[in-house]
Amino acid sequence: MQNTGAANQIETIKENLKGVKNTVMVMSGKGGVGKSTIAANLALVLSGKGKKVGLLDIDIHGPNLPKILGMEKERLQSSAENRINPVKISDNLKLVSIAFMLQEENQAVIWRGPLKMKLIQQFLSDIEWGELDWLIVDAPPGTGDEPLSMAQLVPEGGAIVVTTPQEISILDVKKSIDFAKKINLKLLGIVENMSGLKCPHCGKEILLFKGGGGEELAKKMDINFLGAIPIDPEIVIASDAGTLYVEKFPESPATKALKKIADTISAKD
Repeated sequence: MQNTGAANQIETIKENLKGVKNTVMVMSGKGGVGKSTIAANLALVLSGKGKKVGLLDIDIHGPNLPKILGMEKERLQSSAENRINPVKISDNLKLVSIAFMLQEENQAVIWRGPLKMKLIQQFLSDIEWGELDWLIVDAPPGTGDEPLSMAQLVPEGGAIVVTTPQEISILDVKKSIDFAKKINLKLLGIVENMSGLKCPHCGKEILLFKGGGGEELAKKMDINFLGAIPIDPEIVIASDAGTLYVEKFPESPATKALKKIADTISAKD
């Protein structure tokens, strides 16, 4: 028997997101692979192409997007219609995160699953997202409450899975792919992050975390391989400083890789 309350909630969310053309969740089975950095910079690339983009941070316990985008001092504001407005990054990009609701930046969020799902429901149903070409969702690592809630509440959405090349990451990412397949979440493809470092002295590529693991996994599991993003120390510096990396370094190999990924996923937009 269908849960009437859940069905009504999905309908409310669908109505609120009727102006959103595409929803994609950036996820991974392992932490530390650069999901938030990829989500933020992918959103910047798409918005720089003239797309209207919303960025939703559902990492309830460790929200990083406001810091990466230099917006950690901002707060969510109510609209005249008693709705909630996202924080505006640019004319084409807006952001929502629980970090905008915390009194202190080091405040821990100690919640169980039902509270986290309720907050994600509110983000999807009460935020004034408006007309968007893309809603990019940054999920925490694993296959727990947050990605599951997102997939259940927006069943027509898709997902990008992020990995680093080494086997320990690939092992966890396989679980994310299994998760997506079991709940019928559309997989747009795999991104291999931290894929080699170019030596600043000799120009030789250094495979700090091996290489090619993401592409090999994509072939084995018959999933699109969206691209490999090389290590760039400037990404770390930019993220810590709240500087927009792809705007500051438009010709870097990492930015070019991100632009290629954006072109691939938006080809049918």
